[in-house]
Amino acid sequence: MTADQTSFVSRNPAAPSDVLAEFAAPGPTAVAGAVGRARAAQPGWLDLGAAARSSALSAIAGAIEAAADELAALAVREVGKPAAEARAEVARTVAIWRYYAQAPYEPTGAVHETAAGPGLLLTRRRPHGVAGLITPWNFPFAIPSWKAAPALAAGNTVVLKPAPEATACAVRLAELVRQAVPDGVFALVPGGATEGGALVSAADVVSFTGSTAVGDAVARAATARGIPVQAETGGLNAAIVLPDADMERAAAHIAAAVAGYAGQKCTATSRVIAVGAAHEPLREALAEALRALPVGNPADPATVCGPLISGPARDRAAEALDGACVLAAGTAADGPGWYAAPTIVEKLPAGHRLLTEEVFAPVAALLHADDLPHAVRISNAVPYGLVTSVHTAGLEAALHGLDRLDTGMIRINAPSTGVDFHLPFGGTKASGHGPREQGRAALDFYTSSRTYTLAP
Repeated sequence: MTADQTSFVSRNPAAPSDVLAEFAAPGPTAVAGAVGRARAAQPGWLDLGAAARSSALSAIAGAIEAAADELAALAVREVGKPAAEARAEVARTVAIWRYYAQAPYEPTGAVHETAAGPGLLLTRRRPHGVAGLITPWNFPFAIPSWKAAPALAAGNTVVLKPAPEATACAVRLAELVRQAVPDGVFALVPGGATEGGALVSAADVVSFTGSTAVGDAVARAATARGIPVQAETGGLNAAIVLPDADMERAAAHIAAAVAGYAGQKCTATSRVIAVGAAHEPLREALAEALRALPVGNPADPATVCGPLISGPARDRAAEALDGACVLAAGTAADGPGWYAAPTIVEKLPAGHRLLTEEVFAPVAALLHADDLPHAVRISNAVPYGLVTSVHTAGLEAALHGLDRLDTGMIRINAPSTGVDFHLPFGGTKASGHGPREQGRAALDFYTSSRTYTLAP
């Protein structure tokens, strides 16, 4: 490593002395080289045709499925994901590749009659070229896959820049993908902000998932170049609980959405809004459910809340509790890992950090609303708009308020966490920029529509 190179270390959050990867960031020149090779490989990848691309994506799904135990264990070790969630993520990753393996056979356009006279009008979707993907550490297999699979299915080539904390997972995923595709079609460039910036400066289409500040910068840089960009960023998600809800069930869903994977999901619940008479019964049920959640080593199959990703992340979580009244807290696991106790707070002063910022930790605030319209106003009164969960026994009242919720996703009687990969995923306001991810929306994003006029 030269003196001007940046080095990165990936550690086990449950045992920080356990180092999974140490590497020197390759720098902008290496990124440009990877994009150049991907651009040279793209026409050949497209020209292989639908059957070849479909077969390749199916083979990737099969390879990931065959390595499922290994990949789940790697996610537990590198990013501290509880074992049950890690297995579920790998299974979802397999399903994502299988879903998009059918996409090459989808129609790529339509035929239209001319307004007058002979001839035909055609619309056709064509790939952009090289897709630059910048992904976070919290879903080290699923998020790179739900970006890469539709990009590849549509005929693009891919250059992936993963978060440094998930480098080992990304390297293993890339090995499995590259076994099934021609040289240059899928490239991995590890590194940090420098490599990410270089990728945004060179790719033909960019998809980003990560922090709001970085996502804003990515969107501005890509827009300045005139290339398509999507940036999925933060959330400050609310759970609205009406008086007729099953309180124990709602509390269980909410506690899991607050503390599952130590709250390190953009869809985690950060605010709990009890409507009217729901406040006291929910307060008690939620405190009980939170204390009952298993906290500990992510390798333990029973664990729901494992460690935070790093020491600084744990420090930020502790700082976020300043000035808050704690309603209930679980226990932080013993040991050398970066653990934080799941916590519900109440009676927050106006403008408190927990009401304005995404903390990315197992912490949530309990709030009170007079009625459903008031709850909707509270839910909307933040810069973010990713997902809201609504808990009620009667859908009529919920449906009355749903269209007034300023979030991209609404989940009824379910945790705020959870993703249906065959439907569009994304938020409003500061939670996202650009078109939606996943489902058929992803195929639209990774292609451009052209209109052809065929005159006789």
